[in-house]
Amino acid sequence: MKTETINPSSLYWASFNRFELRIPGSAVLGCSHSGQCDSDVAHHAPKIYRPASCTPMALRNELKEYGAWDENELGDDEANWGRIVWIAAGNIRDEDSPDCSDPVTL
Repeated sequence: MKTETINPSSLYWASFNRFELRIPGSAVLGCSHSGQCDSDVAHHAPKIYRPASCTPMALRNELKEYGAWDENELGDDEANWGRIVWIAAGNIRDEDSPDCSDPVTL
């Protein structure tokens, strides 16, 4: 884990196959440490903006590709949102140069 590259005040991009998320650095650090992160994810996930492209179906299909949850577990959208926030935080924290660029406007 590359903690020293994460600025708690910055917003970082997490890209998935179906959508992208912007995750605050404080949430990246809080949701990707060693040990149990459940309470940290429960704290941060509701505060993170969920883009319209991250529908319950898109989220479920994204998580299904990980093969870590069964169909019954993937039926819980709130739990799925926490799972994707946790994955996003870990992915960002593991990057050599996490992307905290501004969104592109068209």
